[in-house]
Formats: sequence, C-alpha cells, structure tokens
Amino acid sequence: MAQIQQPSIPKGTRDFGPSEMVKRNYIFDTIKSVFKLYGFQQIETPATENLSTLMGKYGEEGDKLLFKILNSGDYLSNVDADLLQNKDSLHLTNKISEKGLRYDLTVPFARFVVQHRNDLQFPFKRFQIQPVWRADKPQKGRYREFYQCDVDIIGSNSLMNEVELIQIVNDVYQKFGIRVALKINNRKILAGIAEAIGAPDKMMDITVAIDKLDKIGIDNVNKELADKGLQQSSIEKLQPILSLSGNNTEKLGQISNVLKNSEIGQNGINELRTIFSTIEKLGLSIQIDLDLTLARGLNYYTGAIFEVKALDVQIGSITGGGRYDDLTGIFGMSGVSGVGISFGADRIYDVLDQLDLYPKSATQSTKLLFVTFGEAEQRWCLKNVAAVRAAGIACELYPEPTKMKKQMSYANGRNIPFVAVVGENEVQTSRIALKNMATGEQQMLTIDEVINYLKNN
Repeated sequence: MAQIQQPSIPKGTRDFGPSEMVKRNYIFDTIKSVFKLYGFQQIETPATENLSTLMGKYGEEGDKLLFKILNSGDYLSNVDADLLQNKDSLHLTNKISEKGLRYDLTVPFARFVVQHRNDLQFPFKRFQIQPVWRADKPQKGRYREFYQCDVDIIGSNSLMNEVELIQIVNDVYQKFGIRVALKINNRKILAGIAEAIGAPDKMMDITVAIDKLDKIGIDNVNKELADKGLQQSSIEKLQPILSLSGNNTEKLGQISNVLKNSEIGQNGINELRTIFSTIEKLGLSIQIDLDLTLARGLNYYTGAIFEVKALDVQIGSITGGGRYDDLTGIFGMSGVSGVGISFGADRIYDVLDQLDLYPKSATQSTKLLFVTFGEAEQRWCLKNVAAVRAAGIACELYPEPTKMKKQMSYANGRNIPFVAVVGENEVQTSRIALKNMATGEQQMLTIDEVINYLKNN
C-alpha cells in the first residue's frame, strides 16, 4: 500500500484559520477606514504581471527575488539545445517564462496608471490591499507571500502629499494602539553623499549596501561597498556621515555642511526641512526621526523615503515607502511624479498579537448562540434568530437539539459571549433565557429586550 503523503504548504507561506482571519480583517478594515477618510480610491491588479513589467524595476537583488511562472504547454519545445546544455539560466528563463507574481503593488500601479490614464482624474489617490510574493529566505517576520496595504498619490509634485502620508501613518497606528517611530530620509541626500565621498557613479551600490546596516552591521556594509568597487578612501569618508547624531534639526545642519557643494544634496535637505516644519504645526503624536542611514533598496525612489518601526517589538519595518519621480516613464508616460507608502499587514498582525492589542470586538465573530432542547424549540427560534440578525448582531442557531453540554462547549470553543437558552417554558412564555458566558448571569427577556441588551453590551 502506497504511503500517504502528509499535506503541507510552501515555506514562507501561512494558513489562516477563522480566528486569525477575524484579526486580519480587523487590520484591513482599520487601515482601509483611514485611507477612505483621506479620499483615496481602491483598485486591484492581477496577481501575475508580464515579466517585462517587473524586471529591472527593483534592482539586481530584487530581480532575483521575483517568482517566475513557466509558460503553458511544452515550454521547452522552442528552447535552443545549447542554452539547456550550458545551463544558462538567465537567458533560459527569458525563453520559458513570460509572466511572474507581482513583487510589490507599486510597479503594477504605475503600469495601471499608464494603461488607464484617460480614465483617471489627476492627482490620482489610490489604495490597494492585495498579496505580493518574494522568493526571499523565510525567517521570523519575513514571508514569501504577504499582504501589502498601499496608498499612493500620483500626478503631483507637492510635498504636502508626503505630509499627508505621515498623517495617515500617525492615524493608523493610533487606531491600533502601537507605539512606532517613523524614520525619514531623502534619496537626493544619498546622491549628495555619493558625490561628497567621490563616488557619484556608485550611488545605487551605496544605497543598497547601507540599507542593510541594521541587518548586517557596519563592517559587512563596508565589505559589500568594497566588493562593489568603492575606493577605501570613499568608504572612510562615509563613516562619519553614517554616525551623525543629534535631533532632526541638528542632523540636517550637519549634513547640510557636509553637502554644501552638492546641489542635489541641498535639494533633498530643503525638502526635508519643508516636511519637518509643516509636520511640527500639526501636533502629531508619532515619533519622527531623520535617519541618514535609511536608504530603501528599491531603485525607483527619488525623493523622501520612509520606514516605520514598532517600538515595543523586535521586528523589521512594518511600513515603508517614498517619492518616485518618473516610475510611469518606463511605461511611456514620463514626467509624472508620485509618492506612496505600504503597510505590511502580516507584520502588523504579529505586532498586535505579541502586544495583545486586538480589541475584543475584533476577535469575536458570533455574539449570540441559540441553544435548544428539541426540534419544536428549534423551529420557534428561527424567527428570533432572523430578528437578531436583522438588527445587525451576528447570531447562530445550533443546528441539532443535542445535549446541552455539547452546545455550551461549542459556544465556549467559539468564544461566543452570549447564549440564548430555549426550552418548552421559553416557547410558551415567548421569553428567552439569555446567559452571559463570562459571568454566568442569566435573565429572562423578550426578543426585543435581548436585542437592546446586546447592542449595549
């Protein structure tokens, strides 16, 4: 007899049961409610995109993390035998795969804007809540399939858009009750730093390397920079810049002095000064820190960049984003600037779980369960169940008039806070024995009284 293979799921993915989905929907609904308050409109794009849309948009390392999909049918039939024999995976992939799973929501959004530009009102404010996939090494807080909650404004150069995104971050995490710090930098400052250390042509290599500073440490960052061809003198000039200290104003003053001869660097500094001065007037509760080591490894960022870290949980960034000046240009629509941020729903889930911050209402699905002693009582309950649901209260009828212990165990297992016990006496008097499962308190009520009580408790 053949051995039955135990079912499993791919590494870096997760199943979510009913109790987990209640929590996830709380996250999605909370974020979505803030997005809507600021006037953003929802869109969705396909899980798969043409590889020509995705490749080259995330840098060399990002391209390696793309999940590629084999062409349908006999995908090897038209492949040159030499490619197979030489194991030329790069060129072979181009022959056997035309599509891939989306790496993020931003590049597909840029493609969407170009493709539907005649139907959109600019500036276009969109939000999108969908899964993305990355062929990354799975580890705590890092998954191969995860949800992003993106919000973007495209078709406007105004720094007020950056300010609005910071307000959104503030509002979302206030609603969640998570203490966070928003770290901000500017890619123009990073370009100025590359100029100042004598390596303007290595700006992308520098940003990719220093973006890993928290993960691999300064020594490994320096080694990677050397491996990328930076001169030792340039690496040495970079060290004091990466260790600048003080408050935001002091750090801006210090980096301004370092970049006094860099026009692009000064532009980035002025942009941050505008953002900081505007934010100060709003009295937001969120902690905002200028972090000159923040780089964001994606190639398409050109201006302000953001990352959000939870202060009470050891985990990677839970929100990130930035300004991109010409992402649509790669699809033939140049000169359209945008800025956006992405909330990592899966990491937010883990943070809320570790800090036990889910409200009780977010972990309950059913509020009232009707339990009965017989089929006649069941039939009598049907109209009452319908009345409770019509009042907007989640309600169930246990499907079998089985032993009361079994029905009560079901209510406990589902964390249902209230049970309506219906027997022959309740049917005759048209009253219901409503039991509070937490306190054990029980009272006889009419169905209208039950509905009013549940609405207030």
